[in-house]
Amino acid sequence: MQVPVKTPIERVFHALSFELIATIICAPLFSWLMGLPLAHMGALTLMFAGVAMVWNMIFNAMFERVEHRYKLARTLVVRVVHACLFEGGLVVMLVPLGAWWLNVSLWEAFVIDVGIMLFFLPYTFFFNLAYDHLRARWMARRALA
Repeated sequence: MQVPVKTPIERVFHALSFELIATIICAPLFSWLMGLPLAHMGALTLMFAGVAMVWNMIFNAMFERVEHRYKLARTLVVRVVHACLFEGGLVVMLVPLGAWWLNVSLWEAFVIDVGIMLFFLPYTFFFNLAYDHLRARWMARRALA
């Protein structure tokens, strides 16, 4: 079954909900793990969330075009590829920002980002898996109405 294309409003909702939940979890967790003030890590988390939200909308639009063009179903393998490509793109964008904000080298920022990715890879996978499931139920109800 092919997935219906998301509207721009739904794309924004998807990105905002993803980033809001992630920020609520990450700001206090990273503050505690790194021994830095919550305000400092909260600001970094919000900057990361802003970049990630824009990337989320762009990446998912491109990924869905590929899905539709090649008539891919959202199998477990497709969802794993989606999560890995999404997070890989974020590494390229967020490492320089993290290095600057934390006043560390690019290598140190990369190592920190790898640690962050250990959280975000499964988070991205499970968030989108749950979102797809809830969206499918919503679309089915909408089709019946």
